[in-house]
Amino acid sequence: MFLALTFFPLNRKKMSLKSERRGIHVDQSELLCKKGCGYYGNPAWQGFCSKCWREEYHKARQKQIQEDWELAERLQREEEEAYASSQSTQGAQSLTFSKFEEKKTNEKTRKVTTVKKFFTASSRAGAKKVAQEKGVKQGQPGRERNADNILRDLKEIFTPSWELASPTEEIQEAKAPSPSINRQASIETDRVSKEFIEFLKTYHKPGQDIYKQCKLFLDTMNHKRDLSIEEQSECAQDFYQNIAEKLQTRWKVPPEKVEKAMDQIEKYIMTRQYKYVFCPETTDDEKKDLAVQKRIRALHWVTPQMLCVPVNEEIPEVSDMVVKAITDIIEMDSKRVPRDKLACITKCSKHIFNAIKITKNEPASADDFLPTLIYIVLKGNPPRLQSNIQYITRFCNPSRLMTGEDGYYFTNLCCAVAFIEKLDAQSLNLSQEDFDRFMTGQTSPKKQESDSFSPDVCLGVKQMYKNLDLLSQLNERQERIVSEAKKLEKDLIDWTEGITKEVQDIVEKYPLEIKPKSQALAAIDSENVENDKLPPPLQPQVYAG
Repeated sequence: MFLALTFFPLNRKKMSLKSERRGIHVDQSELLCKKGCGYYGNPAWQGFCSKCWREEYHKARQKQIQEDWELAERLQREEEEAYASSQSTQGAQSLTFSKFEEKKTNEKTRKVTTVKKFFTASSRAGAKKVAQEKGVKQGQPGRERNADNILRDLKEIFTPSWELASPTEEIQEAKAPSPSINRQASIETDRVSKEFIEFLKTYHKPGQDIYKQCKLFLDTMNHKRDLSIEEQSECAQDFYQNIAEKLQTRWKVPPEKVEKAMDQIEKYIMTRQYKYVFCPETTDDEKKDLAVQKRIRALHWVTPQMLCVPVNEEIPEVSDMVVKAITDIIEMDSKRVPRDKLACITKCSKHIFNAIKITKNEPASADDFLPTLIYIVLKGNPPRLQSNIQYITRFCNPSRLMTGEDGYYFTNLCCAVAFIEKLDAQSLNLSQEDFDRFMTGQTSPKKQESDSFSPDVCLGVKQMYKNLDLLSQLNERQERIVSEAKKLEKDLIDWTEGITKEVQDIVEKYPLEIKPKSQALAAIDSENVENDKLPPPLQPQVYAG
């Protein structure tokens, strides 16, 4: 059973004594790798982190190969003994020996070819080896060809697949016709390619090697379309690990630049591989997507109170945060790069934390975050949710999923989806009867009186009562608004009276004395001229000529 299913027991012991409702609690230690390495685990990796999962996967794979090898040898010995005993009874010893040797050689060839399939990069390489071995039987130098085959097999076993191709083989594969060459590259692919080339120019010589390695890896992946998606994922994870080690050891890239380089490498590679590895037809990802969407639609009646969600959507700012969180989680499906999908999850989670903080007027805790994330997923019903989770798990740079906020939020999203898939009556503190009635749509937790309806009542009547329920809710909101408006009016009246009283008190304390108006000065040309000493006015005089 996946580790994610152990995250969600609604533990009463850890609940507050003030509340009887069960809450969704997850211990942060349970989010970590169950091997104890300190990195974040993942349900798709059975609770291990990427590093520990690969180690366990390789151990199990080597054990299975060893068991298959031993079984093949045992069956071969039994067959040889049975064949030898049956031929010896007929008295044709020489003929028996020749046929025995021929059969032994054929069985050995078949056994080696079968075991090589566990290690070789593609079935085409295995066919090539069989053809070469047939050439040995047809008269080619046996010892030299056999030695070359052994060296080649050992090289394929212990060398990563992207290092096997020589420059000559790379040129030949580039010249081979391919559907991807004939189809016109999308605008996004061209843009990402240009950005990647411009980015690598800052790395000079290591940038050229990185580009060659990426091109070689893409060519290798093009020849591995017949492999399962898990094997393709393993190749991608091996490539990430190999290129990161080369950046640090061989090319001496500073640690702060390694992460940026890995992000650009992932963006360049997965933009080109997206259409081949996202929700492939060989997997049941699409079936899981439909199952999750159907499950979420059936749980449309779940309320925030049932999940103990500490978010009050009646606050406009909180409501905006909830809408933004839903938008971000839905937008995840439109992205092509795993890192961009993780960025959508991170933005959604930050909006959730802000909504909780505004509602509670205090920082949100992990116990508040997970129920709210579950509520956001139920309310948004993101498209192709399982496919996106599987895509990120398979092809994202493992360092992002093992540490940091991206890994933490992604692990919580996996937990939320696992909780939704296993949600039952006990999880919501409901009786099994009520839970079944809610799931079948017979009733709604918002209007219990609809139980009195007979099965013969038409849908129009049921819809009418549903509309009446909505109107009653609107009426309650209207009454609340009117009450708040009256309270505001009273506050304004009290404020006005208070200001008026303060003004009156100030006037009484400091009275205003109004003095009489002073007399205006007399004009110069008025009749009451006090200055009689002015000279007489000039009189006109006539002079005789």
